[in-house]
Amino acid sequence: MHLHPATASVRVRRAETSDLDDLVTLEDRTFDSDRMSREQYRRHLDSDSALVLVASANHRNFLGTAVLFFRKRSGVARLYSLATQPEARGKGVGTALLEAAEAAGQQRRCRALRLEVRTDNHSAIKLYERLGYRRIGALPAYYQDGADGWRYEKLLG
Repeated sequence: MHLHPATASVRVRRAETSDLDDLVTLEDRTFDSDRMSREQYRRHLDSDSALVLVASANHRNFLGTAVLFFRKRSGVARLYSLATQPEARGKGVGTALLEAAEAAGQQRRCRALRLEVRTDNHSAIKLYERLGYRRIGALPAYYQDGADGWRYEKLLG
């Protein structure tokens, strides 16, 4: 799979088993609740219905990750998780990961990409809306800690 980066300095590729420690560390640094476990990441790395992407400035400098889910006979892909290192935020990493996620959805003939976001995650909402995602639903008490969420969607192709 060939994924195009948003900028020359950010490269996006499919995650490998050797990325597992970095994936779990970033998950723990980024999310206070609703975290994926090492076992969940391991399962997603080996799954045909999931795609784990990583962004880096070089093969060793781990900047962020995106996790996508695909369902058989569904034209909608789901961005389950998007996380960037705190020091890499605002530098095009999220954009590069989202563009790669959209490209992966198109390669699998999905007509749309959906995601959920906490209503208080203003920086993520701003990113999604800037990239053409539109709010399609409210998710009351959606998150593990009781926080509300929004569902967003972008049509692909």
